[in-house]
Amino acid sequence: MEQITDMARFENRIALVTGAASGIGKRLAERFAAEGAVAVIADLKLDAAQATADEIVAKGGKAYAVVMDVSEEEQVGKAIDEVVAHFGRIDVLVSNAGIQIVKPLVDFGFGDWKKILAIQLDGAFLTTRACLPHMYKAGYGRVVYVGSVHSKEASKLKAAYVTAKHGLIGLAKVLAKEGAEHNVAANVVCPGFVRTPLVEKQIPEQASELGMSEQDVVRTVMLKDTIDGQFTTVDEVADMVLFYASASSVAHSGQSAVVSHGWFMQ
Repeated sequence: MEQITDMARFENRIALVTGAASGIGKRLAERFAAEGAVAVIADLKLDAAQATADEIVAKGGKAYAVVMDVSEEEQVGKAIDEVVAHFGRIDVLVSNAGIQIVKPLVDFGFGDWKKILAIQLDGAFLTTRACLPHMYKAGYGRVVYVGSVHSKEASKLKAAYVTAKHGLIGLAKVLAKEGAEHNVAANVVCPGFVRTPLVEKQIPEQASELGMSEQDVVRTVMLKDTIDGQFTTVDEVADMVLFYASASSVAHSGQSAVVSHGWFMQ
């Protein structure tokens, strides 16, 4: 993480990011902190969340760690209550936590289906619902869902993930309509393939399922429709997340932005 700078786009804002102990979520938390926010690191493992918070603080930022299984209603409520008790409010929610299971639809276990939807979609709903009373009371809130190109498009082997990511767009549109009178905006950022541990895990899995080499999975599956053959970077995703999170009004609400090196064009 870079040293904290004079940029203060989020000065004194409380920005909660789920799944923030690693990958995209960690970088989002670092970027919020670098621009003045208190980055609330919500993750399944408290020790990992605390480690990320400690890294941010060591660089001069402000951070706070909470344990949160986004698929567990009671735990989500408890974590949000803890944050509000500590800071008085939550200004920004970034719903980022997610997993991936790669299998053909014909072989996709119902348990795996429910697990993905519980984390990707139920988690977005539960964290949003828990934050909204506080945002409504404050008359301010910015909610950003980390979707995917798979919020717009489909790929083989990803039935549950594609379904869940499509659902985030619908959730954001409803919240945009309901939240506008309270100055609460909701949007979705849709990255292409970002080389996080989640994607690294998929490469050998897809190679096995599709009967091809890992190099061919990257070249002919993951990046074949990009304009430059490049993975999306975590900072490219963060640029758009922070854009939506910093919006001065609800003019940008109910929208979705694709960050995919041209893989999907609107």
